[in-house]
Amino acid sequence: MDVQEYQQRGKEVVDFIVEYLTTIRTRRTFPDVQPGYMKSLVPDEAPEEGEKWEDIFKDVERVILPGVTHWQSPHMHAYFPALNSFPSLLGDMVADAISCLGFTWASSPACTELEIIVMDWLGAMIGLPASFMHRNENGKGGGVLQGTLSEATLVAMFAARYRAIRRERERGNLSDDVSDGAICSRLVVYCSDQAHSSIEKNALIALVKLRRLQSDERYSMRGNALRKAIDEDEKNGLIPFFVCATLGTTGVCAFDNLDEIGEVCEEKKLWLHVDAAYAGTAFLCPEYRPHLKGVDKADTFAFNPSKWMMVHFDCTALWVKDREVLENTFCVNPLYLKHEKQGMAVDFMNWQIPLSRRFRAIKLWFVIRSFGIKGLQEHVRKGVRLAKYFESLLRTEPIFEIPVECNLSLVVFRLKGKNFLTEELLRRVNATGKLYVVPAAINGLYVIRFTVTSLNTTEDDIVKDWRLICSMGNAVMRCLSPLRRRIASWPAAAAFEARPDVYMALYTESKMAALAIPDELDGYSSDTDGVDFRKSPNLYPRKPFIPTDKMSPESDEQSGDERLNNGSQKGIEMVNGHSNGLCNDADKSEDDVFCHHMTKGSKSRGGSMPHLNGLSVEVTKNMFIHNNNVTKGSHHDVQNGLEEKPAEVSVASRGRFGALSVAKESTYTGVVNICHCSTKADMAATQKQ
Repeated sequence: MDVQEYQQRGKEVVDFIVEYLTTIRTRRTFPDVQPGYMKSLVPDEAPEEGEKWEDIFKDVERVILPGVTHWQSPHMHAYFPALNSFPSLLGDMVADAISCLGFTWASSPACTELEIIVMDWLGAMIGLPASFMHRNENGKGGGVLQGTLSEATLVAMFAARYRAIRRERERGNLSDDVSDGAICSRLVVYCSDQAHSSIEKNALIALVKLRRLQSDERYSMRGNALRKAIDEDEKNGLIPFFVCATLGTTGVCAFDNLDEIGEVCEEKKLWLHVDAAYAGTAFLCPEYRPHLKGVDKADTFAFNPSKWMMVHFDCTALWVKDREVLENTFCVNPLYLKHEKQGMAVDFMNWQIPLSRRFRAIKLWFVIRSFGIKGLQEHVRKGVRLAKYFESLLRTEPIFEIPVECNLSLVVFRLKGKNFLTEELLRRVNATGKLYVVPAAINGLYVIRFTVTSLNTTEDDIVKDWRLICSMGNAVMRCLSPLRRRIASWPAAAAFEARPDVYMALYTESKMAALAIPDELDGYSSDTDGVDFRKSPNLYPRKPFIPTDKMSPESDEQSGDERLNNGSQKGIEMVNGHSNGLCNDADKSEDDVFCHHMTKGSKSRGGSMPHLNGLSVEVTKNMFIHNNNVTKGSHHDVQNGLEEKPAEVSVASRGRFGALSVAKESTYTGVVNICHCSTKADMAATQKQ
């Protein structure tokens, strides 16, 4: 590619980026692909000769975008934001063209100089004390850009470990033959039970112990809990050395009590690191800075402009109060890295784990200058305002509960009742691809996290997503909650409510649901043919089921297995395809209850289902039951416990499975292998989605 073509192609790529970001609302937020989807789209081997740019760039749409989760979509509500902006993208274009490696001042002076300036700007913008700035009077503090917050925390932990080991040796508490590794085995890190998982990973890398402390009723780590844990560990011969306080936890956006924790760390002489990965951007607004009370007692402070500040990944800001500790920890100075300005300038290679570093400061500089402080503040307040709006919509619907008050742009909610209801809601919502949310666990509660993550999100987008969540939430409560109560009333299944290994799932495409029942309850032996759906990925299939009218033609000579294979589907998907036809044909009675056994799968069962489309449903509260004891082609009349006349039975079966109907399911104790019930009203409500 020559200069002229680069100019042309560069403009085309910019046009593509603009079109992608401005029309992203129309794309499916979460991709409908399976692991390994790309193997069939890309050759097994690299090309021997170069390819035309037109062919290469066409594959972005054909190969890449079908498997992309669209993080910039206004309907992306999972995780925390990972925003970009046009100034940020342009900044990286310039930085990538310069392509310098700013490990020392001499390797590219502008890279180091601009980083120093923007880090002082940013620190002042969020309200950090002057002791964290490069320009402070004592000259000991400063800021540096890291790749991720996990990396920034590890840098702080390594520096704290270095200081703790030196301190123990200086106190004369150790003999000369005690290695640094032996000391590490006694060092202890403290964080709350809500802290990010990267703290645990960093402790593993640093070869130190980790102690997670119970948070209070607001999911905040408190000073008294920290002091108690430190005293206990000191009595046991351990060495407390590092505390990570979180401002804006991942699960619920809780804030540790930094002021109380800081007092304990000052008293005990522990390194205090502050992880404000997401919430740090909010401190651009003065109204959120009360959470920073006590930050003057911290040794390091980090947050991600790459989350909420519209500076795209990677960009993590880390400030340190005493740079000398970092430099002593990471300084390796071979001759080829030395330069004549050493001692007069900052060499950021000694502030980080890797040697080389990107020119990240340009995109941060572009964003700050393009939006200004006021523009960035309005961006934060808009996100908070939209989250509060979503929370207000949740409060209008009695099926939802909000276990934690909305913090910043994160809303945490769940369906009232057992966790399986919220799990099913999450599955259904994400299966649509229209929006994307993720779960969290707080004190045993399964909750859904909803964050405002896009620059393009409007109130209309929030309302649209709310309507989808509300509609599916009501459908879950109508279908699955009554089902669970009904199942629990059956004598043979009375223990279901207490069993964590009973799972439910509604198949949107087939308008049916499934319940996976443990072997000891459903009566199946462990060696039964087929699939254990509790362990099968097919329990939650994403692809549409084959409807009955798409099946290969049936004949008396064709076995269920053959029809199944011709349908190119497996067990549960096939069963559900037939279930769809069953519901449509049986939808003659207002109050019929349809039951479908799916705990174990077999190919022959899939083949038997089309014959059930003609079942007669004349009796209210009728049941369709698949029973593994029915022989091929047989018909069964089953008396219930009240000796009432059984309902009309119409059975057609292939393979090992048949069907029968019973008038009163709660009195028929012989059937424990029931999988799901849904009423006609439930089906209609589901179909409206």
